[in-house]
Amino acid sequence: MTPAVSSWQNLAAALERWRDAGRQPVFWLRDDDAVAPTAPLDRLVGLTARRGVPVALAVIPAHAERDLARRLAMQPHVTAVVHGWSHQNHAPAGEKKQELGPHRPAATVLGELAQGLKRIRVMFARSAPLLVPPWNRIDAALIPALAGLGYRGLSTFGPPKPAPLRLVNTTVDIMDWHGTRGCRDHAAIVAEIVAGLDAGFADPSRPPVGVLTHHLVHDESAWDFLERLFEITTPDGAGRWVGVDALLGD
Repeated sequence: MTPAVSSWQNLAAALERWRDAGRQPVFWLRDDDAVAPTAPLDRLVGLTARRGVPVALAVIPAHAERDLARRLAMQPHVTAVVHGWSHQNHAPAGEKKQELGPHRPAATVLGELAQGLKRIRVMFARSAPLLVPPWNRIDAALIPALAGLGYRGLSTFGPPKPAPLRLVNTTVDIMDWHGTRGCRDHAAIVAEIVAGLDAGFADPSRPPVGVLTHHLVHDESAWDFLERLFEITTPDGAGRWVGVDALLGD
């Protein structure tokens, strides 16, 4: 038995454990860097629609095209959220990339974030006041001001940390950013999902398993992974995929 086959069986076993206990694990999907209608976006929208998986689509406000809003207007399972302002790096060479870092005056950064939220709200039929910082990085000093701009949630990557507004992080990234820049090894990704399910089973207060994707750079392995993941987690109530409104408590 290959590691990939074994890992998918481990996921099925983890889901069965939840079912046997009369419980249902929760998942959510965030996809980043949307600006325009594209063939990869159509593929993501179609796949998730077939499987009944809501999508939090992180849209870059400064570059978002009206055609994108029109494309999503008839897709009730897709919600636009705010992906910074222009996805521009302002960190100096040698530092990790950041748009929302401490490298510019806070008033400038917050002004852009206010403008970004307003633009997403105006453009898209379905949007939510969730901030997704580009590169999943934001200066901690900015976070207390987000609620005053109208944001109700913040989504980065990794374990949750104390924050003055609701934090809904993604926890599993399917892309190999530091290697092939394609999809990571399926067995490794599934192992992370199973670990998240096991932790949530032991501690019901833990947040849902958040899967992070980037439709514009998916290779066939990434699409194959998502097909298989949705196939296993959606039938017969094996798992519950929720949208942004549920994550924000609406």
